[in-house]
Amino acid sequence: MSDKTITKKNKKKKIMYLEADRCKGCGFCVEFCPTEALAISYEFNSKGYHPPFMKEPDNCTICGLCALYCPDFAIHVEKVEDDNENKS
Repeated sequence: MSDKTITKKNKKKKIMYLEADRCKGCGFCVEFCPTEALAISYEFNSKGYHPPFMKEPDNCTICGLCALYCPDFAIHVEKVEDDNENKS
């Protein structure tokens, strides 16, 4: 992951990764975010595009729509293992 990777965890055992350097600034993630948690940054990534950033991180539910619409796979969601689930 690059220096400009943003992560967000939630209570539903999911984590969202936003890798700004993979983004080409299309804005699909911002457009389709149902909670308006994302916005386009004024900063440039290493490719010269304006990547998204977490404008309202508390609004993000990690629903995964941003990852679904991202054509560059700059956003992805993973399930997080809970240590308590693995204990018998």
